[in-house]
Amino acid sequence: MGSSRLPGKVMMELDDGNTILEYVVKQLSFCKLIDKKIIATTNLEQDNVIEEAAKILGLEFFRGSPENVLERYYECAKRFSVKHILRITSDCPLIDPEIVDRVIEEYLTKKYDYVSNTLVRTFPIGMDAEIFSFDILEKTWRNATLQSEKEHVTPYIRNKKGSFKLKNIQNLEKMDHLRLTLDRIEDYNLIKKVTSEIDKRPIVMKDVLDLFSKQPELIKINGHISPDEGMLKSPESDRK
Repeated sequence: MGSSRLPGKVMMELDDGNTILEYVVKQLSFCKLIDKKIIATTNLEQDNVIEEAAKILGLEFFRGSPENVLERYYECAKRFSVKHILRITSDCPLIDPEIVDRVIEEYLTKKYDYVSNTLVRTFPIGMDAEIFSFDILEKTWRNATLQSEKEHVTPYIRNKKGSFKLKNIQNLEKMDHLRLTLDRIEDYNLIKKVTSEIDKRPIVMKDVLDLFSKQPELIKINGHISPDEGMLKSPESDRK
């Protein structure tokens, strides 16, 4: 709830009382390869509302550090004895379950320690999925030292500091200029428009792209926002 750019964003309503968080959960419910969904939020009082939302949704939840998200993930995985962790951030209400299953499927070949679709971004921002084992998470938690590594969970893995085997899932066409994530009010206005224009559920990436081809002016709603806005702040704190 304490987002600096859009406070309370995950509990903002999109339609018929459905919040951003509920959209994320419902989109993921269409995945064929997910066994359990756990909401990992902070131990701050302002996030009591997220705990209540998890209870209403019938989901397990964990509360931990607001700043050290890596530690929150580690303690959560340990608490629930999770062997494999699929990381989805709660500001991606249009997350495509088909893309998520594709990432999981590649990971299940057991050829890689970490599989993602963001190592080289070709999918729109907001279609992000990454998966890794508890062993890799524990090794990362023990060795990560930079603030950015703790805040964003996986930079230590992605920067190959642990000699991990990484795999990137790519889209046929590069679409990293499109924002389907929620960081600013412009993002919210676009996502609200998308969910109102598309009737079918789940909403998959193709549905959104078809909508954009018919109404290209929609892309301009949040097209001016820097794609890496959130990630650019942490390296600054690394240098302090």
